[in-house]
Amino acid sequence: MNPIWISEADVVSLIDLPLALSALEETLRLEPSGAAENMTKTVVTFNGHDTLHAIGAAVPGAGVVGTKTWTHTAGGTGPLVLLFDAKNGSVLAVIEAFALGQLRTAGISAVATGRLARADAREMTIVGSGKQALPQVAAVLAVRDIRRVRVWSPTPANRAALVAKLAATFPEVEAVDTSSAEEAFAGTDVITLATRATSPVLTAAGAPRGVHVNAVGAIVPERAEFEPQLLARCAVVSADSVPQTQTLSREFREYYGAAGGPAWDAVVPLSRLVASNASRPDGADVTLFKAMGMGISDLALGIKVHELARQRGLGREIPPRVNVPIRYNSTAKA
Repeated sequence: MNPIWISEADVVSLIDLPLALSALEETLRLEPSGAAENMTKTVVTFNGHDTLHAIGAAVPGAGVVGTKTWTHTAGGTGPLVLLFDAKNGSVLAVIEAFALGQLRTAGISAVATGRLARADAREMTIVGSGKQALPQVAAVLAVRDIRRVRVWSPTPANRAALVAKLAATFPEVEAVDTSSAEEAFAGTDVITLATRATSPVLTAAGAPRGVHVNAVGAIVPERAEFEPQLLARCAVVSADSVPQTQTLSREFREYYGAAGGPAWDAVVPLSRLVASNASRPDGADVTLFKAMGMGISDLALGIKVHELARQRGLGREIPPRVNVPIRYNSTAKA
């Protein structure tokens, strides 16, 4: 088969959040046994604050290995997932991955929330009003019967805009504009932090007892969304990629990297929770999930999208590769 180019429109037509959640659960179960291998993220910062990222994974049982690469700049981003045949190294597909990435990030939060939030959770708080906010709310609604969503962002116009979007998208859920972080956090059941904050928004004392926290925004050391001491209150601390939290999460490095501090093995890979069918411990004060973004997650969705695209005849065929001899000597004159 020739490789195919799968567009954003193709991705949106092929996969939704429930299907993404199923694909993630299925693939995450493979990691603890070694049947799926993650490639730790590489990040380069340029122009002061813009970033270039590369992640990847191998899922030999599916016959696929792959990478995702993207830049995050003030002007935007253009992520791509590349899938390769695990047996012969040939290109299977190139997938435009903005929608796929949003579904992956939302889906991984849904997996964690389904394992760690209280079963009777009815209220959530979303912190941040950017592109991830709506998918992150959808993620929690997919696994818990949420009746009320509180919105907190430091810019009133952004809060109001997100409340309007939530009301239009999820009319069965009450969306509330909160005027302070304290109001947003008091008594809530799930907090999702999806910000570009460089200093903590959630304090160690500000998290209500019984809450589950998804921290998905601070994925480079320059950013932080919660006080590191919040981790001391957690009955379960999980991450999609523990190695990436060790190198790229400022919150985790300040807490687990401190002299005489707790050991890193207290951080449980989400894949282990999934494989063992773990759930929230009875009487837990706080649970926290840190999403750094990992290749296994992107590959899980990429494999599913590629499979469905082939079945339904979607994607633009890419001409086969033609080997051309390299010219080592040039006759051109300067």
